[in-house]
Amino acid sequence: MTDIRIGIWRDQPDLGFLNEVLAIPGGEAAAACIQCGTCSGACPTVRDMDSSPREIVAFVRAGYRDRVLNSNTIWMCASCYACYAQCPKEIKITDFMYKLKQIAMREGYKNPGARRARVLARKFADTVRKFGRNSETRLLLKYFFATGIFSALKYTGMALSLLVTGRLDVFPKKIKGSGEVRAILKRIDEGAAMRR
Repeated sequence: MTDIRIGIWRDQPDLGFLNEVLAIPGGEAAAACIQCGTCSGACPTVRDMDSSPREIVAFVRAGYRDRVLNSNTIWMCASCYACYAQCPKEIKITDFMYKLKQIAMREGYKNPGARRARVLARKFADTVRKFGRNSETRLLLKYFFATGIFSALKYTGMALSLLVTGRLDVFPKKIKGSGEVRAILKRIDEGAAMRR
């Protein structure tokens, strides 16, 4: 953590960054946050983040655009809403992180530590488009083929255990109305393309 604090002073603050974030739905978290750290304490993935959720909000307020958009924190968010459930101000930090991800993607930020999270998100969306729901087996296979199949070897024991207990599907099943899910996702994609 020390190097992060030292590094802050080398960054050039972008004083318009806070206003830009505040203007997007979900961005108001930057103003409402009281910096208590409850979100960071509740976060199940905080140990894998280079900055805690509380620090990301502080960096946004300080105008450290590059620090925020290069951070792996916005990609490590598990979207579980544990932070929101515990937040005394009822801030949806998950939505805030999602908005920061959108800005990072739009502006072409390439965090090497976030690459796997982006691949997982894309493969998840592809799987839902095809089946109308997630298929864990298909998602994991697509993910590991895209990021390095040999990294999957350390998870074979867990995968076998999940297969034996019936918690991992072998053959993905489409839901009824999967075409409707595809239509919804297509409209979302079109809306995102229009905003670029």
